[in-house]
Amino acid sequence: MNAVECIRGRRSVREYTEQDISSQTLREVIENSSFAPSWKNSQTVSYVAVKNPELKNRIAQYGVMGFTPNMHRVTDCNVLMVVVTQKGVCGYNDDGTPTTSKGAHWESFDAGIATQTLCLAAHEKSIGSVILGIYDEKAVAEILGIDLNVFGISALVSMGYTDSEPRAPRRRSVDDLLTVID
Repeated sequence: MNAVECIRGRRSVREYTEQDISSQTLREVIENSSFAPSWKNSQTVSYVAVKNPELKNRIAQYGVMGFTPNMHRVTDCNVLMVVVTQKGVCGYNDDGTPTTSKGAHWESFDAGIATQTLCLAAHEKSIGSVILGIYDEKAVAEILGIDLNVFGISALVSMGYTDSEPRAPRRRSVDDLLTVID
């Protein structure tokens, strides 16, 4: 699969088979994800792969704000990937002062790049994924023992093998998306 095929072929996948994502495959996905660019090469994004059914059930019950579709996506996936970002690094100088007017926004920017890279790396291995936007950061952190004074939870990603391919949604045209200033 080349890069264009991967970008154009990746879809948000919400239903999975029972097939396990092996530890080796998971490691390969994360190794490829590690090549996502980051602020001053700070590489502050890390991943917590939750496979434990009891933990996934607790996250589904207490960590997705009662949003029923995400409850199912958490319990039905093979791996719930928690994207974790170290706070206070991206967008800041070594002394803690903001480097730009964007401040902590760069943490989210880097996490977004890393999360998309994770999803593309997974797709290349025939693993479907969907980024879950509705979750309770505090509840998930408590369940997983993540210190929110040091780290932020930037995304939850439901992952698993699928036996179907969702249709591509309509995309805006290049003319609608691009402004060229000569």
